[in-house]
Amino acid sequence: MPHSYFAFAIPFFLFFMGAEYLYSKRKGKSFFHFAESVANINVGIAERLMDIFTMVPFYYFFVWVHDHFALFDLKANAVSWVLLFLLTDLVWYWYHRCAHEINILWAAHIVHHQSEDFNYTVSARITVFQAFIRCLFWGVLPFIGFPPEMITVFLLIHGIYPFFIHTQAIGKLGWIEKIFVTPSHHRVHHSSNENYLDKNYGDVLIIWDKMFGTFTEENEQPVYGLTKPLKSYSFLWQHFHYLLELYVGVKRAKGFKNKWKVLFGKPETADPRIRTYLEKFFLKHKVYLQPTRAHKHYIIFQTMLSLLLLFCTIFFYEQLSLAEVLFLTFFLMISLVNTGAILEQRSWIFYLENIRLAIPAVWIWWQYPNGYITAAIVGALIFVTAFFRPMERKYKELLYR
Repeated sequence: MPHSYFAFAIPFFLFFMGAEYLYSKRKGKSFFHFAESVANINVGIAERLMDIFTMVPFYYFFVWVHDHFALFDLKANAVSWVLLFLLTDLVWYWYHRCAHEINILWAAHIVHHQSEDFNYTVSARITVFQAFIRCLFWGVLPFIGFPPEMITVFLLIHGIYPFFIHTQAIGKLGWIEKIFVTPSHHRVHHSSNENYLDKNYGDVLIIWDKMFGTFTEENEQPVYGLTKPLKSYSFLWQHFHYLLELYVGVKRAKGFKNKWKVLFGKPETADPRIRTYLEKFFLKHKVYLQPTRAHKHYIIFQTMLSLLLLFCTIFFYEQLSLAEVLFLTFFLMISLVNTGAILEQRSWIFYLENIRLAIPAVWIWWQYPNGYITAAIVGALIFVTAFFRPMERKYKELLYR
């Protein structure tokens, strides 16, 4: 399937995010918060971007497993499609459960649970690390004998359903609750209430949770996010804080057995003091100013530009050179890091922002060495620098006083 088709998933999901936002405003509900929504979408942009590089390897991994180790030679028919659906959902259940119960897997999955909002933007919080782990779990499907083509097509379809269960706008759904995972079930899963922890792992069918004893109904107001809230919108910190916690935990543990427990034990056994120690080291240069309307508009513009560039990168992938794809990827990743830094009001955002803008400036000048274009680029850089200068002075006054 051409990459261009996947580009249209971006406006498709953005449409429903916008519709849910408008609904929540009309009903006077606080489903969305500005910084949370931007941070959620940023993680989703990175995952969609990395899909460009991982989709083909994942497919050929399934081909390799099927060609060398398949137990059966299953053909596409009505029975095999139904069986594939059931097994895919069952494998997802066990992947999802393991991702909550094993530290090294939780390090990849934790990003999905960091948001203290619960809306369609939260469904975007999927990391490429998580995608790799899921691929390994789904490797059991070609091992059984399902053709890679069937698996790939079905995973694309199967991946749409979870998006629609990340919402507070839909209540309980009667008899559907007995068979399928619903927004009510998934609200339980994303909450940090003690009664709701480690419940409702299902993706499409809720029957696995009922079968394996991890089901509970929504009967109290959920509180979303981690049991120890992250309180950070940093793109890098969101992705790597738990890996750093595990690294410190392994270094401090004595003996192989204890180090093994740090990596493969349950998240609740992790030492909470490690994150406090790391936060003092990595998050010490934050200053807090009330963002102005212009400040928010700049973040919105940057996020929309990133979404547009992501769409173009995917849609025109076959026409772009490797150098162009790598350039766009590098520029987008820096943009995501800087958006998180702006949300956090980091003291170094001005330097990174100027570097970020200099990258396309140099690229355009190299591709089109024209005096008018160069003048336009210089003008844009001066405008952005002037926009940030008053805020930069205030940051430094607070930081160094």
